[in-house]
Amino acid sequence: MREIHVSAITDAVKKLCMEANWSLEPDMLRAFDRALGTERSAAGKQVLTILKQNAEMARTRQIPYCQDTGMVICFVELGQDVHVTGGGLYDAINEGVSQGYREGYLRASIVRSPFDRVNTGDNTPAVIHVDVVPGATVRIMVMAKGGGCENRSKYTMLTPAAGLPGVKDFVIECVKNAGPDACPPLILGVGVGGTFEKSAILSKKALFRELGSPNPDPTLDALEQELLARANRLGIGPQGYGGDTTSFGIHILTYPCHITSLPVAVTIECHAHRHKEVTL
Repeated sequence: MREIHVSAITDAVKKLCMEANWSLEPDMLRAFDRALGTERSAAGKQVLTILKQNAEMARTRQIPYCQDTGMVICFVELGQDVHVTGGGLYDAINEGVSQGYREGYLRASIVRSPFDRVNTGDNTPAVIHVDVVPGATVRIMVMAKGGGCENRSKYTMLTPAAGLPGVKDFVIECVKNAGPDACPPLILGVGVGGTFEKSAILSKKALFRELGSPNPDPTLDALEQELLARANRLGIGPQGYGGDTTSFGIHILTYPCHITSLPVAVTIECHAHRHKEVTL
């Protein structure tokens, strides 16, 4: 049994929160470069250039890439041979978020209740998902999820008769409805199957896959490429100015489901796709 003190978890989450907001991952920067090589719209190309310059400025000056520093979504893969000592895991993660957002001078965007709308002041609490896995390590994945694109995320419960065509149409309709409001180029996480809540969690987790990497399932990989091509033919373009780059990528995760169900969840992510991870 390996022991990990909560202070190590708090410190890791603090650093991840700050670095996610300051420095886009290499996969995102490569996506900008790929789009600049294929975008035919002058306005779209200009927007992509500005966004890439913004990313470099945020990294070098250690300032937020976007003023909406997001709600922290945290996926934890907790090794079953790990014993967390010194306190609670959830408390440690939230303390890390609090320290990161305060010390990093990141905007506090979370209200304590959906009704009274009083700001918590330190961007806590995070939304935390924990999976117990084999091994003696703790993998912590953090995403700073912006509110504008989150508001355009959708869920539906299709009938099994709707099948694959129904899933495809729903995903593309989500892109159409998001339009410029979700700050394209977009990345879509799609969860299909399971239950109401399972498909939504899958759609969030799908966003942590490296952008531009193939889906391990060849059938899903082909589906992702088909949907990405359809999304980019919509012509919404970077920031809604028109062009070929409406979406950077569409990532799909599936799960077995009930014979009467076909749940589909689409989490929409904007060009400020801020995610980091660490393994302790």
